[in-house]
Amino acid sequence: MSRPAPTTAATGPAGLATATATTGPAAAAAGSRAARRRDRRVYLRSHPVLFALLAATRRRPVRRLGRTVLVHGPDAYREALTKVPLDRTAPGTTGGAAAQLTDGGLLFDQDGAEHRTARRELAAGLGGGALERIRPHWQAVLARRTPELTDGTLELVHLAMELAGVTVSALTGSTAAPGTLARAAAEAAAATAADHLPGPRPPGRRAAARADAAAAAARLTALLPDPLDAMLAVAAVNTTVAALPRAAAWCADAGLWPAVDAASAPGLAAELLRLTAPSPLLPRVAGADATLAGCPVRAGDRLVLVARHAAGAHRAAPAAGPAAAQAVFGAGPHACPGAGLARAQLADVLIALAPHRPVVARARVDRRSALPGYAELTLRAGAGRC
Repeated sequence: MSRPAPTTAATGPAGLATATATTGPAAAAAGSRAARRRDRRVYLRSHPVLFALLAATRRRPVRRLGRTVLVHGPDAYREALTKVPLDRTAPGTTGGAAAQLTDGGLLFDQDGAEHRTARRELAAGLGGGALERIRPHWQAVLARRTPELTDGTLELVHLAMELAGVTVSALTGSTAAPGTLARAAAEAAAATAADHLPGPRPPGRRAAARADAAAAAARLTALLPDPLDAMLAVAAVNTTVAALPRAAAWCADAGLWPAVDAASAPGLAAELLRLTAPSPLLPRVAGADATLAGCPVRAGDRLVLVARHAAGAHRAAPAAGPAAAQAVFGAGPHACPGAGLARAQLADVLIALAPHRPVVARARVDRRSALPGYAELTLRAGAGRC
């Protein structure tokens, strides 16, 4: 698996620098602004109140609102994930969602040696060997589906769902139809998302949401050989379906397709994941008293770790150094073991789409999904296709 190309504040990854050289600085800047505007609309239309609040408070690295602590700054974000003890089973956290989806015993709700052992096992399962084994499955889907752009259009959300389904099927050994498996994982995530978002709920809504989540979890686990793989399926499907269409739309709006080739795609994929931050928030609960950027944190406080802002994804300039690109995948012992797999898959998608120079023909934001994304993103071949 290729490592992401290094970035600098001046030129960014190779793909972005090549695009600037190809189109000129003014055109490249205008394209970048258009890409950011479209992607920002995804956030504001999917969860308008939440992301308006986060945008309004992002100027301070840490901001307390009652018992909720919003963590925006990159240093405070990393410290929260590497130094603050976390309550892994608290309601409204990833571990809490994992407990809702299964009977427990998952990486997301473990501690100590048990957590380290599970992380090593999962990292081994998602490492280079897994990439070699799984990549042919998603490449076969790309080879079959992307020619649709030759004479027509390609619905990228459907493609992303299919790619996610074949990936999860290969990871878990499920014999369910990939589309069925992916839809079940998406529905399970959407049903549990309410517990992840801060803010009040209408009377009775939380109980109804938990009943919906339990039913969705049952449908998903019935498709898996091991019910403990439910959270893996949910994470893989929802990040894929959120990330791939948004990254492709960014490439189309910013005019990056001429810069995409086998050499530049890995670095460009890493930068696009930083810019779009498909999992923009990490909901956690402090397990002990601590301090973040001078702000006292008490045990039981809810921590909303804003990966989007820690990665600098809201800024125009490319990131300086690898830490920002990694921020969207967590940090330290809480880093996502599937980061390499996600980058490799996006790189392959970019390479498959680039010869068609696709443009966005239709876009509709998904207001129900767990992560900010599109319900529809239709591409058609653009001018100058290869």
